[in-house]
Amino acid sequence: MAVLADKVAVVTGAGTGIGFATARAFRDEGATVFITGRRKDALDAAVAELGPGVTGVVCDASVPAELDAFYGTVRDQAGRIDVLVANAGVGTAAPFGEVTEDLIDSVFATNVKGTIFTLQQALPLLSTNASVILTGSTAITRPNLGLEVYAASKAAVRTLARGWALSARAHGFRVNVVSPGGTRTPGLLDLVTPEMLKDAEGAVPLGRLAEPEEIAAVTTFLASDASSYVNGAEFFADGGYAQA
Repeated sequence: MAVLADKVAVVTGAGTGIGFATARAFRDEGATVFITGRRKDALDAAVAELGPGVTGVVCDASVPAELDAFYGTVRDQAGRIDVLVANAGVGTAAPFGEVTEDLIDSVFATNVKGTIFTLQQALPLLSTNASVILTGSTAITRPNLGLEVYAASKAAVRTLARGWALSARAHGFRVNVVSPGGTRTPGLLDLVTPEMLKDAEGAVPLGRLAEPEEIAAVTTFLASDASSYVNGAEFFADGGYAQA
């Protein structure tokens, strides 16, 4: 039996990469899925590939008014949210000494403010025992040079999950974090050279980067009733990179 049958799921930042793979996994497990993305072309392509049962709405998670409009669509079409994946995020590199105010504002607006409002504005729609899943990063324990600001933003996400886990009884949801390591997403493959990719793979104890579907599998477990007693936890899906 499909583990997410009859559930309504929201995945932000799902036009490509891990978010797209998560939406596809949820669809395959029987969920009705709503996805967001900032780029209309990528989102339209994702919806076309995912097919019936998946609705896409252009939305920037760092803009509360756009989240309101998105949740209005979810309310009108489904009436509730059983699974919420706050996946939308950005990672901009800059060597220490060259970090700009614009970079800080951009990264924290999406990764921190966006995560806060993605959950806060969904509260009226969350069903009893809803599963909330935040996308973290192994960067919080093993930050790469030039990604210190990104790592700090993801450390904030982890702290938010710890605090929100204490709200489980009052608000009726549980919240957990999935922290991927290096993953073969289009965004990563467009940014790095083959040599850089080989070096990154060599730093992982398993000897390779993750496929987006492997991260989605962890998220699917946390979305399902099999994880009903898991709350406030962080699941590393990094091939051992941040653990070695």
